[in-house]
Amino acid sequence: MTWLPLLGILIVVAGFALRLNPMPVVVAAGLATGLLAGMGPVEVIAAFGKAFNDNRIIAIVWVVLPVIGLLERYGLQQRAAAVIRGFKGATTGKLLLLYLAYRQITAAVGLHSTAGHPQTVRPLVAPMALAAAGDPPPEEAEKIKAMTAATDNVGLFFGEDVFFAIGSIVLIQQVLAAEGYALTPLELALWAIPSAIAAFVIHGARLWWWDRRRRAA
Repeated sequence: MTWLPLLGILIVVAGFALRLNPMPVVVAAGLATGLLAGMGPVEVIAAFGKAFNDNRIIAIVWVVLPVIGLLERYGLQQRAAAVIRGFKGATTGKLLLLYLAYRQITAAVGLHSTAGHPQTVRPLVAPMALAAAGDPPPEEAEKIKAMTAATDNVGLFFGEDVFFAIGSIVLIQQVLAAEGYALTPLELALWAIPSAIAAFVIHGARLWWWDRRRRAA
């Protein structure tokens, strides 16, 4: 019986592998896990309700998505592309390097929700990066979109650990404490700064090389 609730993980893996809608997949996995753990249907639904109520502040983020959708419908991406076309000498690499710096700095001070794939990458940064590349063919455009998303990921991942009140820092602190190493979150955050700088330099070099290779092509 101890291992049966873990079948919920298999449901998630199978659902994602089949590219089904994530929402019903996760709900089905949660229901299966609760039922296999010996909970009744009412208890499982009550647990879902309690989790939603305890974390309802997270749902506020979803209010922003319809606004972004309306802005896109009325030409946000086109306006973003038009703005970048007005700058002489603008390149995709330079634009993404500036975005990387912005993403890392804001994440480092705890403002990691001010940017992201739905908020900025899709509606703003990706169209601007495509415009800076001169509206490339579809295959090249997909590579630029991927690099834009990757830049956001690198900036967030290595920037947020500099903020001492982030969950990952607390997790690291607890793991080290269990092994007998007593460190404060601030000490851990300070040690994350060299990694953040290295990530900026390495990914920045990739963007610079990418720009140079595209100009040579």
